[in-house]
This record gives sequence, C-alpha cells and structure tokens, in this order.
Amino acid sequence: MKNSLWQFKNAAGTFASSSANKIKSLYFPLCNHAPIISSLSPDLHGDIKTGYHTFLLEPASRVSLINSKTSRNFWIYIDKDKYWSAAGVSKDTIYSQYDKFSISAGLLWHKITRQNKKLGLKAEITSFVPAETDPVEIMSVKITNISSKSIEFTPTAAIPLYCRSADNLRDHRHVTSLLQRIKLHKFGVIAKPTLCFDEAGHRVNDTFYFALGFNDKSNAPAYIYPDQEDFIGNSDLEAPDAVLKNKKPDKKSCYQGKEPMAGLKFKPACLKPKHTCSFTVMLGITKDEKSIHNLLKKFNTPEKTQTALEQNIAYWQKLSSKISVDTADKDFDAWLRWVNIQPVLRKIFGCSFLPDFDYGKGGRGWRDLWQDCLSLILTDPDDVRPLLLNNFKGVRINGSNATIIGSKPGEFIADRNNLPRIWMDHGVWPMVTTDLYIQQTGDLNILFEEIEYFADPLYKGTVLEHLILQNMTQFFNVGAHNNILLQGADWNDGLDMAREHGESVAFSCMYAQNLETLYKLIKKSAVDKIRILKEATVFLNDSHKTDYSNAEEKQALLKRYYKSVETPVSGEKVDLDKNVLLNDLKCKSDWLKTHIKNQEWLKEGFFNGYYDNKSRRVEGKINGLMRMTLTGQVFPVMSGIAGHSQIKILYANAKKYLQDKKLGGFRLNTDFKQEQHDLGRAFSFAYGDKENGAFFNHMAVMFSFALYKQNFTTEGFEVFSSIYKMALNSRISRIYPCLPEYFNNEGRGMYSYLTGSASWFMLTLLTRIFGIRGEFGDLVIDPKLPPDWFKKSGELKINTSFAGKSFTVSFINRKGRRKNSLSKITLNNRMLSGKISSASFTIIPRKTLLQLPQDNILQVYLT
Repeated sequence: MKNSLWQFKNAAGTFASSSANKIKSLYFPLCNHAPIISSLSPDLHGDIKTGYHTFLLEPASRVSLINSKTSRNFWIYIDKDKYWSAAGVSKDTIYSQYDKFSISAGLLWHKITRQNKKLGLKAEITSFVPAETDPVEIMSVKITNISSKSIEFTPTAAIPLYCRSADNLRDHRHVTSLLQRIKLHKFGVIAKPTLCFDEAGHRVNDTFYFALGFNDKSNAPAYIYPDQEDFIGNSDLEAPDAVLKNKKPDKKSCYQGKEPMAGLKFKPACLKPKHTCSFTVMLGITKDEKSIHNLLKKFNTPEKTQTALEQNIAYWQKLSSKISVDTADKDFDAWLRWVNIQPVLRKIFGCSFLPDFDYGKGGRGWRDLWQDCLSLILTDPDDVRPLLLNNFKGVRINGSNATIIGSKPGEFIADRNNLPRIWMDHGVWPMVTTDLYIQQTGDLNILFEEIEYFADPLYKGTVLEHLILQNMTQFFNVGAHNNILLQGADWNDGLDMAREHGESVAFSCMYAQNLETLYKLIKKSAVDKIRILKEATVFLNDSHKTDYSNAEEKQALLKRYYKSVETPVSGEKVDLDKNVLLNDLKCKSDWLKTHIKNQEWLKEGFFNGYYDNKSRRVEGKINGLMRMTLTGQVFPVMSGIAGHSQIKILYANAKKYLQDKKLGGFRLNTDFKQEQHDLGRAFSFAYGDKENGAFFNHMAVMFSFALYKQNFTTEGFEVFSSIYKMALNSRISRIYPCLPEYFNNEGRGMYSYLTGSASWFMLTLLTRIFGIRGEFGDLVIDPKLPPDWFKKSGELKINTSFAGKSFTVSFINRKGRRKNSLSKITLNNRMLSGKISSASFTIIPRKTLLQLPQDNILQVYLT
C-alpha cells in the first residue's frame, strides 16, 4: 500500500496516518448501545447525539466538517505571542506551521498527535465512547514537554455546545437558544433547555446535556465560560479572547438564553522536560441528572479512563473477530475487521447520523432492517430469531409494510418522513433473510410462529402467511409488460418517477426466486396442512383460474383481494392441503421465470431490467446509445433465470460497458446522456455519483454473490476483489478502512460505514468464497478460494461459528492448484467420516456438530 493515506499497524485493524488532516471531509465513528453516537474528523470537528432531536454538538455534514469553526478544541496559552490549538483548529499560522501531525485509530478509538518543536510541546488527544451504556464521549488530552527547558502554560478545553434538535440548525436557531438554561457545575456545564421547540406542539424538555473536565489530579477547572459570547469576545472560536487575551469569565455576564459553551480553563501548569500532564473532558447526554455525578465518579482519574478505553477496545475487537481471516493478503485481513462491524454500526447509527448521511430523521428503513440481519445470522443466529419475529410485525395484511423502524423491537412507523411511498422490492428481503436463517439453523418451526400485522394487530398469522402475502400480492401487481410494477422505487431509490406504469424486471426475478424458495421450505416442512387467512385463498389458481399472461386479469384479482382486507379482516382461516399450495407456488415461479427469460433477454446480449413510466423499455441500444444497468443483470443471475451461456455473454458485456478500465470497479449503469423524468431522479445526478453510474458496492457485491452462486467463480472473484481493492487504494479512495456505500467517478469512497453492502460482503465471503454455509441446519463445506490468498505454506484460515460452536477452518493447498477439489477433511485431528460429494463439497450433519466441544479445528485438504 505505497503512497497510501494510511497504513495498518496490526492484524486487528489498527491504522495510522501522517496526512489525514489534509482531507477535511474525513470522519470516524464512535458509539455504544446507549446510544451515544459521535463523529469526529482529524481536527475533531463532528458531532455527538443520541437521536435526531438530541444533539450535544452542532449537527455536522460533509460540508460543515470543512467550513465550520465549531469543533472540540484544546488550547495551550504560553504568553500573548504564543498560543496553540492542540486540535489544529486555530487562525494562528506562526506556530501551527511547525506542527507535525499523526493519527492512530482502531476499533473503536481515535487518537490524534501534534508535535511542535518550536513550542517544545506534544499533544495527544484520544477520543472514545465507553463500550457499556454510559452516555458519554471521553476526550483524554496528554501534554508533554519535548524541549530541554521547563514550560509554563494555561490549558483550556473549548467545546461549543448546541443542545437541541437538528431541526433548529436553521429553524428558529436564535429562538431556541433563548430556551437554554445553563447550570454551572464545579467541573463544567450542564444545559437543560426548557422546551423542545415545535410550532406543531411544543414539548417540555427532559434531556440534560453536559461537558465536564478535570486534570490528572481530579481537580476541577479554575474558570468556566458557560456561553459562547463570553468565551470568544470580539473574535471567534478559532481565536477566542478567553485564550488569546487570557481573559477571565465575566462574572456579571448573564449566560441564560444564549448559545451554551464549555470553556474549561485550568490553572497554569509547569512542565519539566520530558514530563507529561493530562486532562479529561466528558461530553454527554442523559435524562437523569443524578447519573452525571455517577459518571463523573466513574471516570474521574486517568487510570479509570484508561481502563474504560481498554474495555472498549476489547469489546469491539471481540465483535470484529467473530468472522476473521488469515490469508496472504494482510491488508485485506485487517480491513475485513472494519467491514465486519459495519452492520452493527448501522444498527446503532441508523442511516442519518454520520456527516455524509445528512438526510432523514434517523432510524433504519425496512430494507436495512432485514439485510443487516444477514451478517448477524452468520454469527449469532439464536439472537436473531426474536429480531426476525419482531420484524414481521411491520408487514401489512395487504402485503405492503411500514417503512421506518421505531426505537423499540417490533415498533414501526408508517412512512419515511410522513411521505406515503411503496418500494416494490420490500417483499423480497424478509424471504431472503428468513431463508438464510433456516438454512443456517434448520429451524423450520419459525415459519409457524404467529405474529400480528402492522395496522391489523388484532389478527395474527404465521410467519409463513406473512411471507406468502408479501410475495403473492406482488406476483399479481404487474404492469403492461406483465412484470411487477416499480411503484415508488425498488432497491434503487433513485428510480422514483415511474409510479404509475414503471416496471422492475430485475426484482420480478427476485420474486420468482422467492416463490421457489417458499416452495422448497414448505416441501421440507413436516406439516401436511398450511393454515392461512381465508381472504388470501383468492391468490390460488385452483380458486380462480387466472390467465397469468393477462396483466389486466391479474390486476383485477389483486384489487379484489385489496377490497376484501380494507376493513378489519374476518380472521377466518382455512387449512390448505400442502401439495395444493406447493403446486401453486411452483406454477407461479416457473411461469414468471419463463416469462422473463423469453421476453427480457435482449439481442444486445444482456437483460432489460426496467420499463419507464411511459412503458418504454429502458435498456439496450436506444437511439444509437447502449444503455445497460448492473441491477438488470444481477437478479436474473442470482435467481437462476439466466442460463449458463447467457451469464457468459452478459458478464462479457458488463465488463465491456460497466467496468471501469482504470479503477477496475463495475458501475451501476452506463451514461444515459440525458435526464430520465419518466424513470427517476437518479439520472439527474452528475454521472458517476450516487445512483447514476457510481461504483455502487451493494449491487456490485450482490453481483459477485450471484456469480458465485451459479459457479462462475473467476468472474465472481473479479467483481468481489474490485470492491476491496478500490477501498484499500486509500490514496484515491481517501477514506479510512471501511466499505463505503459507493465510489464516485474519481474512485473516492462516499458515505462511509453505514451501508447494506457490508452484510452482503460478509455473506459472500463466508458462504460462497470460503463455502462455509448451512443447508437446513447441516454444515456445507464448498470452497471457491482464489489461489492468491494462500500463503507460501499453502494454507489459509478463517475463524467463524456454526451451530453454536466455534471453528478455526484451515484450507490447505500444498500443490498450489487453482481448483478447489476436496481431498480429505479432519475435524479436531480426526478424519471426518462420510463421503465427499463430487470431490467439490461435503456436508457435516448437524447432529454431529452438536456433539462437538465449544472450540474446534477443521482442516480441509484440497487437490
């Protein structure tokens, strides 16, 4: 990784950089499950919050990281001509030009170091959020004398506070400052606004915001500046009078109803050469004022904060190592530790609380909820079972669903930002996720658990019934070309201007797959009868002989069902013969697959994925311009609709039209050269960004998964490796270690950490590349490993778990052959009995696994 932005320092993902401060839009996440959720840049810009309406520091966006004067800061005043920002946020150019900067960071802690030989001082500022549920971010500052003479200085922590809703960043900013009530505490400032300002209905505020500080002897600050006006005087936060003029607080100043400030000036310190002094600042949010005293007591010495830091590191290291690899590519191994925690970060942050994600009001959407479970199922399936059951409470009886997840398990809100909208792909993900859970655990019983419906809580149906309704309703919800209607959008949120007549061929493929999956799961189950809502029997072809090729007839049937469930449902259920339902599901799946394969394969050598709002085909050569989407190819491959020869042809065309020859990644679409007002906003974005032709990692990794699933291993790995190579090329990607949402036209990573692509990346790595996956609870070993990952010893390893047991799985390829044919397998140094199927994969029965000890060694020999 020559010429890179950062370098890994160990296998656990710790990294260091000497130039990160030059990229002002970089940010790093800190959090716990309280939740305290923070972001900070190399110069400590960023914010701290617990939710959309409770920000301790001013809400940050990518732009404000660059432009704002608001940051966590720590000042050193030596005399009127010598002052220094240890965070690097200062108007001073005399001494700051001599700063030598470095950053080191890991899971999940952040440390910046500035060394200034001209001043003779070194500052180290370590930031972290305790791993437990303590609602604080801790900022630990160490100042060291690196000169040969004693240095006397006055230290001041400077934290401008915000203490209210993100709504008030522009809406009534001054008026909401008038609500601030600031209490001086011996160690700092506590603010409690009187109201949560909302013209639709004001609410009494019950949240306390605090910033407290102490030195290494647990002593409080000598002076406290509780409001920003008093602290900055006639200047600003980058040159405050309280520091540059060493001005004391104005005792006569009235600080109520002003912008709050935590200006914490400590008594002067005198450092001998090579000596160090330290200071701690606690920044937090709580609804219990008494807890502030307890938190102060818990962290009021350097030893206590160091213990909390070590516990925090241990927590995140354990989490990140649940799936870890040991290959010849050490940078990939370390980078993977960050990808592994990303689904957890999104569970905590939601989709709105890092600087790139400056939209929405927090929380995750329906799609996020299910896809984030994918990686959790791989490591903790027993913990995921109740999550899945709660998730199904968001399904409506009409097959649609609530779109926003509440803060409590099983709590749902009807629509994002109160805008009614239906994403046609939402019925896909519960089936995909539930099937993975069943394959990993063998728990078919989950299908027959009874769960209420969203907006119809008085009626309960089985999980299986929820799945049937989600997929049956979509099968009939078709447009003029007999593909499922696009409605508000599908996975691609940017396809949002074809609500009436647009069609998604891509996700019609996934519904065809889902119907087949339902068929397989029901067939495997031990029941003879399937109990479902009486109104839902209208979907069975034995009930109404619907001509599937007639789109109008299908829509008419769907409307009859909708009408039957407009009022409270009857609650009456019928017991269907298992075989009747199986035949119906298979008939629908086969029909839809055949329809797509016959109608949507283009002479240009790939699939058409969409129709626009004027019912026009979107892809192919149109008006002399070749138009192709990656999404339109991924799902015909994943669902098995594309045949072997078609996959070869469409992959060649994906390389020709979508792969960037310089960066190596696969774009989401070709350049359509003009806006598409009958399809979606995506095509109004500049080409190469967001949903208009960016390297969108979620779709790219699903492409890799689909190719591996159909045994196109070379092609699958080319796509897979293009993703992490772009991320690891940090000189160009200009991000910290993570898998971002996408890379833009220049190869820069955008929207870091909070992306569903992380779950799919881990899913592809474990279940398809290493080939370790479940089949109705049994363990399948079916590796498709790239030769370059093997060490010189001919070995590579992965640590994972299955059936509640831990496994270190070694793959041994002494002869360096490219094939992954199995020769023999040993389990805990004993030869595994049983036949190796076709010399390519083997299955270990679950009953064998359950008899094993907790920790196990599996050795897989390849020929």
